[in-house]
Amino acid sequence: MTGYDGDTERTFAALAPAHGRGFAQTWWGRAWLQTLEDTALDSVQVKTGRRLARAGAVGAVSVRPGRITAVVQDRDRTAHRADVLLAELSAEQWDRFVDMAVERAGHVAALLDREMPPHLVEDAAAAGIELLPGLGDLEPECDCGAWDHCGHTAALCYQVARLLDQDPFVLLLMRGRGERALLEDLQDRSATPAEVTPEPAGVDAAEAYADGGILPPLPAAPELLMEPGIPPSLDTEAPPGPGVDAAALEFLAARTAVEAHRLLGEALRAGTEQRELTVAQDAVRLAAGEPGTAVTDRLAAGSGRGREQLALAVRAWRLGGVAALSVLEEEWTVEGEPLARARAALDSAWDEDERPVLRARGNRWSVVGTPSQLRLGRDGRWWPYRKERDRWVPAGGATQDPATALASAEPAP
Repeated sequence: MTGYDGDTERTFAALAPAHGRGFAQTWWGRAWLQTLEDTALDSVQVKTGRRLARAGAVGAVSVRPGRITAVVQDRDRTAHRADVLLAELSAEQWDRFVDMAVERAGHVAALLDREMPPHLVEDAAAAGIELLPGLGDLEPECDCGAWDHCGHTAALCYQVARLLDQDPFVLLLMRGRGERALLEDLQDRSATPAEVTPEPAGVDAAEAYADGGILPPLPAAPELLMEPGIPPSLDTEAPPGPGVDAAALEFLAARTAVEAHRLLGEALRAGTEQRELTVAQDAVRLAAGEPGTAVTDRLAAGSGRGREQLALAVRAWRLGGVAALSVLEEEWTVEGEPLARARAALDSAWDEDERPVLRARGNRWSVVGTPSQLRLGRDGRWWPYRKERDRWVPAGGATQDPATALASAEPAP
């Protein structure tokens, strides 16, 4: 059950215990938990919170702009009020978000379907709006006296991940805007014609060069366009030359525009690490754009993969880009400190009576007697895999918690 209070507060009844299942099934729910696990300084407290949430120790959850609250019970039944704070978006940021959503009707439709597609979050980020929390954004407060995330605030975050799975509007309310108010803004903005910005007056080049020493500094760079440009059509009356595949060129130009738009958006955001793709990785990126059969065959041959291998690589790419592709195609030996951390994570992920029997080979742990497998990435995250037609295929995105990853690999009932 959910309660409403003027569209500025929602209260969710306590959820049933989550024995034997992961807390987040959607990619945005896993991203929420990833932030918690990356932010908390004490991993033991995170594991304690996971156990408390799994046991149903989190009471009703109140969600308000900038804050989530619940009463969490310890194993000895001691109750603690736990709060987690998340900064609200400014009015100017909400205006930009609404403008962006209005320009792409698919974003609104996805939210109404209780979905949060990756491109909605990416488009918002390109406009300078971070919807999902980042490192250090989840600020804990608990009456137990802990100054960092304790087991109570961690348990609250794990429970909220389940709520986010059901309804991404919960995240938007935390960021400061209730569902009803946001939909009204979208409706009003859709009915208001956009203002036309006049073109700036030009300056003679020779005159500007001559006066270079006395002119004011250049203005700031314009904001990134909401969408990549559309390359010119090659559908002309003149036939293409020998050996020229016009359809392949049109597809390549369109994907290049999309990739250039993404790279420019990352470059404008300070602190983003740029990585150059290999030829084989770039072939998978292009194939993820769903080209025609002829182009797909050329990409498969050029990357040294068969069609089925390329399709599997595309499936991994859509779940996690380069990192997911490496986990699919690279088997490596886990030893030393990474092996110790992996074993510790596996030992603490389940209660003793729930722990599955695992058989390890390299960075892959298969669950004995089931078509499920965990793969460890070089960054320490766990990726779920499932056996289909005698081959292992990626079954979901990465997470720090092996139990959550394994739950993603299990077939739906």
